[in-house]
Formats: sequence, structure tokens, C-alpha cells
Amino acid sequence: MTEGASAPSYPMSSRNRVKRRHDRGFYDHATVHKILDASMLCHVSYVIDGQPYCTPTFFWREGTKLYWHGSSASRMLENQSEGQRVCLTVAHLDSLVLARCGFNHSADYRAVMAFGTAYLVTDPQEKERAIVAMVDRFFPERTASLRASSKQEIKATSFIAMEIDEASAKVRAKGVADDDEDYELPIYAERIPVRTVLGAPEPCSRLLDGVMRPATLDGYSEGRLLEDALRDAYFAQYKAE
Repeated sequence: MTEGASAPSYPMSSRNRVKRRHDRGFYDHATVHKILDASMLCHVSYVIDGQPYCTPTFFWREGTKLYWHGSSASRMLENQSEGQRVCLTVAHLDSLVLARCGFNHSADYRAVMAFGTAYLVTDPQEKERAIVAMVDRFFPERTASLRASSKQEIKATSFIAMEIDEASAKVRAKGVADDDEDYELPIYAERIPVRTVLGAPEPCSRLLDGVMRPATLDGYSEGRLLEDALRDAYFAQYKAE
């Protein structure tokens, strides 16, 4: 992971500062963005009338702004339309860690917490860009080959955006870490890597004759890591940070 005083970083506050294991905390844009761009699923936490909620949804990043979408009738979107403080999180499980005592059992992971004020996208041009981005961010150039969305479909879809005010990443990547004296014990220990790997594509059974899988989907090939495919798609769409 990247860390450096000269690199662009998110400001630290009592909200995003990593309070336990400071050595695992990162605030620079490069580390935070790399973790975000390796995922398409996030969890958005917010409070409505004193009741906490946490909603899983697809999201994407544009610079230091995050977007997510859903049904116009959803509770989350309805109650974030006027600007509401939210926390968006992403986590990757990289391994299971079996140590020589229960206390040292752990997991390797990469996680991000991002804070900001969410708003409903109402500007027609911004919404038009979001309609394209929610597809092309993950599958570059695909929108141009699709049937255009109908007015009703567009009306039924809303988008939320949030400028990242504060964010932090927390990373564990050390595998087995027992107490020094425990390495002398005759107890088995190991690290079990965890990866999300793409399977073989399963074409729709109702494809018309002659319709072939486009080359733009080559990044989503059998055996690739999902996070690699998602990162490649991000840079294909946005070219640079």
C-alpha cells in the first residue's frame, strides 16, 4: 500500500482516524481509491428518525466523489435527497489466519470507510452521465451497444452522490502472527488465502444466432480475480485518477 507525506490524503478527524493498530491505517488517496476501485459492492450507513440503517448497493468512484443508485421508491434514496451525513464502507477479505492460540486467530483484509454528505442527483446532465457510468464504469463502452433506456426506466432510477470529506483505509496483510514463545508449541497454524475468481461466462440461452461476446468483455475472463477486472475497467473508463 502507498503512504507518504507528499501524497494527496484525506484529512484525519475523530471520525476516520484508525483508533486501534495505527500502523494499519492509511489516509492517502492512492490507497483508499485502490481499495474502492477493486469493488462494486458497498454498504451505506445512515440514520432515519433515530433508527440506524445499512444498505448494500453497487457504487462507483469518480475522482473523490462516490455514486450509487437504486429505485426511486427506496427508503435510502428518499431520505438522502436533501443532504444527509452517511458512511460508505467497502471490505475485502484476503485470508483466514489460524494461529497457535485463539486470541491470535485473525484475517487479512483491506477496508475503507468514507464519510460525507450524500445528495440526490437532480441535475439532468449529471444524471445522464450517471446512467452511462453505472454500466460503463464496470463494462467499458457497453452502453453504446445497448437499447436506450426508456423514459420510465430513467424515471424509476435515482442516483446519490457524495464528495468524500474524510476517509481511511485499514489493512492487515501479515498472515500468522503468534507470540514468540508460541512458535515452539507443536500446534498447526496456517494462512488460507481467499479470492473472488471469475467463472466461465454463461451466455444467455435466448441469444440470437451470430451474436458474439464482445472483445470489450475480455477482461472478465474465466480464472481472473474480480478485483483485477474491476480495476482494469475503471482505468479503461476514466484513463487516470
